[in-house]
Amino acid sequence: MLNGKIAVITGGARGIGAAAAAKLAAQGADIAVIYAGSSALAAQVCSQCSSLHGVKARAYPCNVADFDAVRQTVTQIRSDFGTVHILVNNAGITRDGLVAAMSEQTFDEVLDVNLKGAFNMIRHCAGLMIRNRFGRIINITSVAALTGNPGQANYAASKAGLIGLTKTVARELAPRGITCNAVAPGFIATDMTKELSGQAAQLAAGIPLGHMGTAEDVAQAVAFMADAPYITGEVLRVDGGIAM
Repeated sequence: MLNGKIAVITGGARGIGAAAAAKLAAQGADIAVIYAGSSALAAQVCSQCSSLHGVKARAYPCNVADFDAVRQTVTQIRSDFGTVHILVNNAGITRDGLVAAMSEQTFDEVLDVNLKGAFNMIRHCAGLMIRNRFGRIINITSVAALTGNPGQANYAASKAGLIGLTKTVARELAPRGITCNAVAPGFIATDMTKELSGQAAQLAAGIPLGHMGTAEDVAQAVAFMADAPYITGEVLRVDGGIAM
């Protein structure tokens, strides 16, 4: 159980982030939802966490790619909650296209949110965790980081970089009682994959378990890592076996 723990989830207004917030709240953690899109959806996630599980939950608008904005947001979370024990770096975007035609801006946008955003959050939360001599950092990467995916050079590169960041942070912070792990989803039914809905049958045929996963499947792995004291630097695939 995570009673008394403070969990910060980026990209927490929908999809995997919202499911992770609900799962951690069900385990007793207070929740800080960071979002860049819909304030109404973020407020709904917080309301559900509070009403269903009796935890404290607040939402914070923030562009995680902005170093100073993240610093200010983490400062506000510290003021509201006292500290941070669990960080789930889930915020991510896609800007797909073939590498031969991809613009520099398109490449940079994805790296800035998916990889630099995770660094920014870790950089500003690490000090609080070090003071606590306790922390759980969970980075949401992707099986695309392990296998590559045509049309997603920027996305796969950002998620592969996240694995390197995970392992390095795990080594650096382990002496302070802080773990850092990654969860690598495969094809998960979320808003991000809706555009692939017409290919659902074809995609499912390539998944050993025969179907796409759910946000709750990934949230279950996040909750496991949030409560695992002797696992660090690991990449846990939640992909129905597609990358084995």
